[in-house]
Amino acid sequence: MPDLLAPAATAVTLENVEAAARRLKGVITKTPLLLNLGLSRTYDATVLLKREDLQVVRSYKIRGAYNKIATLPLTVPAREIVCASAGNHAQGVAYACQLLGLRGDVFMPAQTPAQKVDKVRLFGKDLVDIHLIGRTFDDCYQAAQAFCDARGSTFVHPFDDLAVVEGQATVGLEILKAAHHQPIDFCFLPIGGGGLASGVASVFRQLSPLTRLVGVQPLGAPSMHDAIRAGRRQALASLDTFVDGAAVKCPGELTFEICQALLDEVHLVPEGQVCEDLLKMYNEEGMVLEPAGTLTISALHAYADQIRSKTVVCVVSGSNNDITRMEDIKERAQRHQGLKHYFMVTFNQAPGALRRFVNNVLAEGDDIIQFQYIKKNNKEKGPVFIGVEVKNPHDVEGIKARMAAEGFGFEYLNGKQDFLSLLV
Repeated sequence: MPDLLAPAATAVTLENVEAAARRLKGVITKTPLLLNLGLSRTYDATVLLKREDLQVVRSYKIRGAYNKIATLPLTVPAREIVCASAGNHAQGVAYACQLLGLRGDVFMPAQTPAQKVDKVRLFGKDLVDIHLIGRTFDDCYQAAQAFCDARGSTFVHPFDDLAVVEGQATVGLEILKAAHHQPIDFCFLPIGGGGLASGVASVFRQLSPLTRLVGVQPLGAPSMHDAIRAGRRQALASLDTFVDGAAVKCPGELTFEICQALLDEVHLVPEGQVCEDLLKMYNEEGMVLEPAGTLTISALHAYADQIRSKTVVCVVSGSNNDITRMEDIKERAQRHQGLKHYFMVTFNQAPGALRRFVNNVLAEGDDIIQFQYIKKNNKEKGPVFIGVEVKNPHDVEGIKARMAAEGFGFEYLNGKQDFLSLLV
């Protein structure tokens, strides 16, 4: 168990979390803690989902945003609010501004899904202005800070603020009250910047100290995982923004200290696994989740042996997913399952090369799903981008072997997401 004597372990008090819960009464939805029969059967465990996807803004972020803004002193020189967000925190801030009658400026990355941008407009009404800037959360965070400093406004941080963490901690209070004193063996918590994990972990360590607390991050955005392993905060050199609600280059100072002190471990989940489980929850459970909201469910695969016969809570953090992303989600899921494979193949520019590839390389059931070839008359060989769909994951090894036997030079591209995103 982590060192509970670390200073950060006492940063969040139950008194302040309970005060936040009272402040949020009538503002948020007390989301249910629901037994999921499908997951429970799959893992031979009692799997309970804390459904923050059913929150009024379809994520837990309203809790911290409202708690922070509602506790600002009336003497603040500028009661204008500024925030930076990948989308969900922005909706929470916008809704809080509307409820409290305050002006707000919301900064989000330029590639934020349109669905999240539209929701910010809906919740903020005419009180909130939206600024789309930068590629990542960290880009728009810098722009928001500069804007805030120039205007003298109040910046509401998405995670690295004690009042925000105390608001998110109310999720932990609700879980334990809904469990009716039933021991919880594992609690899986999604992590972007660490506000939710910090708050819930603080409550659990005080009220349910034997629960194993597992933070979950996407493999392409392991900021908290890497910081805890290194023993210090450090910005990631690169970031996969696909799980946009958890794509943060560097954890907060406060949240890092709390998570380092209180979490048992941080687990990384491949983005393809998130996509596979997101589709599964939609098809089998009728749950519309965003990638970040699926993280904790995806972590269960790696813990199957440990959670057998245990009581497990997964915090489902949000459902703000853009329907236009579903094709990309399906594509990534199929690659993760080993059913779609991409190659750059060197073809001799001679008649019959393609026929030889189809007849001698592909097996029955293999299907070409993408083919891009630019003939260069001044060269004897030319590259061809080929996508193949197979029936079984291991079938790709036969394709590779037959290409080599037929003299086709090739490069396997499935692990090169940046390159594939330009072509698929």
